[in-house]
Amino acid sequence: MLLSGCVGFGEEYTRVKGFSNGDAGAIVLKGTTLAPRLGNEPHRVWETPSGMLNAIGLQNPGARAVVDEILPTLDFTETRFFANVCGSTVDEYAEVTRIFDQSPIDAIEINISCPNVKEGGVAFGNYPEMSAQVVAACRAVTTKPLITKLSPNQTDIVANARACIDAGTDALSVINTLMGMAIDVEHKVPIIGNIRGGLSGPAIRPIALLKVHQVHAEAARDNIPIIGQGGIETAENALEFILAGSTTVGVGTALFYDPLVVNKINRGIAAYMDGADIRSVANLVGALATDAAPDEAVSD
Repeated sequence: MLLSGCVGFGEEYTRVKGFSNGDAGAIVLKGTTLAPRLGNEPHRVWETPSGMLNAIGLQNPGARAVVDEILPTLDFTETRFFANVCGSTVDEYAEVTRIFDQSPIDAIEINISCPNVKEGGVAFGNYPEMSAQVVAACRAVTTKPLITKLSPNQTDIVANARACIDAGTDALSVINTLMGMAIDVEHKVPIIGNIRGGLSGPAIRPIALLKVHQVHAEAARDNIPIIGQGGIETAENALEFILAGSTTVGVGTALFYDPLVVNKINRGIAAYMDGADIRSVANLVGALATDAAPDEAVSD
């Protein structure tokens, strides 16, 4: 899958020579709010060692414009298109979801990392109860598949996953970006205009892998699929996530320096399966061999 925020609203990436939307199993559209948003002041993106900070600020034309003006330009026979729903209140999440429910969109991803303005800017995704409220509100207004994007910036991601499952999510995205910052030491100011931004790329891959492994143990009880993501740039990386419990994987940051990486990952997975005489990716999901307890302490 191509992840939200990395390919705009699905039409931009088709300009890349050698790639078509059909090369991806699904494309997640840019985060969408109820009203249009201009986004944050620059800098919005900053390269870091083995990663990238971004604080775009959900720049988008609003849900109604996306449905009325952008979706009709997409070819839904090429691949699946998922909406990414954002909001500052539970009611806003529900209303944006309702608008997409009346569209040809294939599924709806709920970005619960947005700050709740009624709770002093606390992110919905950092607290299981708040996450569940958002999922339940969205579930009440749509019959489309719901995918909840879990934040790693919380105390217990497994408890949050369980709350979202109980509230009605059909799948989980694991994980969203980690919070980070960069500083201009010469001028003694934050480099990112928003001060903090989301850290993505290979730097977060070990963390994302662990979170997928932990969430899979809980999600498997209800046959809830996981979209694994966080620094995937090779077929081997993708296979790591699948073995940890991901049903499928998403690619984001790697697209910025290798726009054709999806094709390479797909070919690499196919070659691995052929070499091991494995007929279905499903046979690899969660096939990690480990006798260690999920929370067993690491020895010195």
